[in-house]
Amino acid sequence: MNTSSANPLTPFILLWRHRELLDQFTRRTIQQRHRGSFLGVVWTVLTPLLSLGLYTFIFGYVFKSEFQAVPNPSRFDYPLGLFLGLVLFQFLGELLAQSPLAIVTQPNFVKKVVFPLEILPAAVVGAAAFNAAVSFGLALLGIVLLGHGVDWHALSVFLIFPPVLLIGLGCAWFLAGLGVFVRDTANVMPFLVQVLIYTSAVFFSVNLVRHSAGWIILKFNPLLHAVEATRRTVLWHLPASAHSLIFLWVVGLVTCYLGYAFFSKTRHAFADVL
Repeated sequence: MNTSSANPLTPFILLWRHRELLDQFTRRTIQQRHRGSFLGVVWTVLTPLLSLGLYTFIFGYVFKSEFQAVPNPSRFDYPLGLFLGLVLFQFLGELLAQSPLAIVTQPNFVKKVVFPLEILPAAVVGAAAFNAAVSFGLALLGIVLLGHGVDWHALSVFLIFPPVLLIGLGCAWFLAGLGVFVRDTANVMPFLVQVLIYTSAVFFSVNLVRHSAGWIILKFNPLLHAVEATRRTVLWHLPASAHSLIFLWVVGLVTCYLGYAFFSKTRHAFADVL
């Protein structure tokens, strides 16, 4: 038995060992996304800032929407909660769309025997995580400026975000490997991303569907638990559900290891296919 493959820390050891290379490719991925634009990387801040302002105006002043999750919500409760949900959704949505192309668009690296191909999909995750971090920072700023405030419950994000990152890594490795053999994978992703946004409680509170027939399926969506836990802790100053946190970590670790295992088992055939 290969002891390195049996070591549960292998994926993380690999990323740490090649952290400088990962940082380099993550930066390149971010820069490529804005190459040719006048403002460049400034759009990373400007885009979510404009979105937050739009959601606040439309849902706070025009429609006055509510999640109906807490008593006496402010007019900013829905737009801020919506934005928090979109931060997590866009993180996964972005990497789901980009990961199937992570290897097929870099055939030169596949032919380099010593190059750690695992870095390529991980860089996609890193770029998506950077964008999400910027958006989350703006969300916190909006929550404070609009009078909601932030208390110690918000520290729970350090228990919520890491498993979401693990889920992203696992999905990226799996889709990057699958995309080499099934080129249609990238074409299917936009539809799956649409399904994800409507099943992840981005636009509604979990309380509205918990007793519906659809909950039988929705409760297995880890992003739904992450979105609801983030709103509860950051926006509504409530504790996160222990059940949701345990579920997130279990799914995160399992997804990460399965995705890494699939990528490791199939990478030897990449050069033949490409």
